[in-house]
Amino acid sequence: MVVGDMSIELDTVVIGSGPGGYVAAIRAAQMGQKVAIVEKEFIGGACLNVGCIPSKALITAGERFSQAKDSEIFGVSTENVTIDWAKTQEWKQEKVVNRLTGGVEMLLKKNKVEILEGEAFFVDTHNLRVMQDDGAQSYSYNNAIIATGSRPIELKGFEWSKRILNSTGALALEEIPEALTVIGGGYIGSELAGVYASLGTKVTILEGLDSILSGFDKDMVKLVEKEFKNNGTEIHTKAMAKGVEETDTGVTVTYEVDGKEKTVESDYVLVTVGRRPNTDELGLDIAGVEVDDRGLIKVDEQGRSVSADSIYAIGDVVPGAALAHKASYEGKIAAEAISGKKVAVDYRAMPAVAFTHPEIASVGYTADEAKEAGLEVTATKFPLGGNGRAISLDRTEGFVRLITTKEDNVIVGAQVAGVNASDLIAELSLAVESGMNAEDISLTIHAHPTLAEAVMDTAEAALGLPIHM
Repeated sequence: MVVGDMSIELDTVVIGSGPGGYVAAIRAAQMGQKVAIVEKEFIGGACLNVGCIPSKALITAGERFSQAKDSEIFGVSTENVTIDWAKTQEWKQEKVVNRLTGGVEMLLKKNKVEILEGEAFFVDTHNLRVMQDDGAQSYSYNNAIIATGSRPIELKGFEWSKRILNSTGALALEEIPEALTVIGGGYIGSELAGVYASLGTKVTILEGLDSILSGFDKDMVKLVEKEFKNNGTEIHTKAMAKGVEETDTGVTVTYEVDGKEKTVESDYVLVTVGRRPNTDELGLDIAGVEVDDRGLIKVDEQGRSVSADSIYAIGDVVPGAALAHKASYEGKIAAEAISGKKVAVDYRAMPAVAFTHPEIASVGYTADEAKEAGLEVTATKFPLGGNGRAISLDRTEGFVRLITTKEDNVIVGAQVAGVNASDLIAELSLAVESGMNAEDISLTIHAHPTLAEAVMDTAEAALGLPIHM
């Protein structure tokens, strides 16, 4: 009971309705729990509304536009190709985002999850209040799952404005810029740079490290860099943004490379230098929930707070990669742990994907990581230039690579660079998760002609029995 109102009892309350939160809520309800989910802004969280989903919609639109202008190799000629950007943005919002978020809301209701609109604030380890404009309601719970996600980091000197954008602003532009400067060449920066480059924008990427997409192998990143070069995008690595001057019509960014200051002018500047966990306004200290120096909640292998047994946390608010599918996975684990299931997280087969051009994806160990882990491995690479479907798509750039143990050919990692890498990595994630060896893949009949045959061909090559190379 909380002073001022009657506390409503719940088995489980989930805070945040993104890919981690709504999945956790549904799974908890499926396990027989009485569940409520608290959302302060929009169902589906950042991913469905201002992140993963709308960005992929614009990536698709950009690719369609680019292909329409350049398909002469297929004998397809077009004149005066145009894009109605307002219509593109309307399609993105009405037909993609709203359809998916509406679907998530329907799924929550179908599973009898109560949706609470407002902002949650902990009172103690078993009570919270949901704040709304017209008041507040108290709830008691047996267990809580924090799934509040993250927000873009605002770079000092580059505070958000009309022309200084974060990823949310870049996805909602009402015009296609003539020029765009992107500070930060990680997967978000590189994906959005690719969107506008495909639409004809002159893009400049400023990356502080020695490479964009630093989490991926260099030979994969080189393919992306080559495509950026082909469309006129400039990439400056080891470049540190120093300041920005903003006018009504554009921005001038000052940056430093090799001790020399330079400037670049553009219509907008997009800042994508990382994300910060949304844990600072929940009252975690009152609930006894420990966080690290980055604001990430310390949890055990089931997602349970190490300092408050009744509170779990998943997704961007806990250590590890900020990936939507990681959050969903952790949400299922937490919900099942609350229900008494003997479960624990295992990130061995957690795929990572960048929806650049070409797409790049990785799962398990890279060759270097495997060696650092003390494994004796072989890296086998099959070029998509040897795949019939890739040739028929005129998308032969890229490869499939398997990382297998020398002793028994067990697949401990894989990388894919090229068309549909985001889909091809799924089979390889299953292989890593299941402890398959290369022979398991080679003996699996793959339909012809498909891109997936490249996976089979790589496995055969790993066994020393290549057919198509």
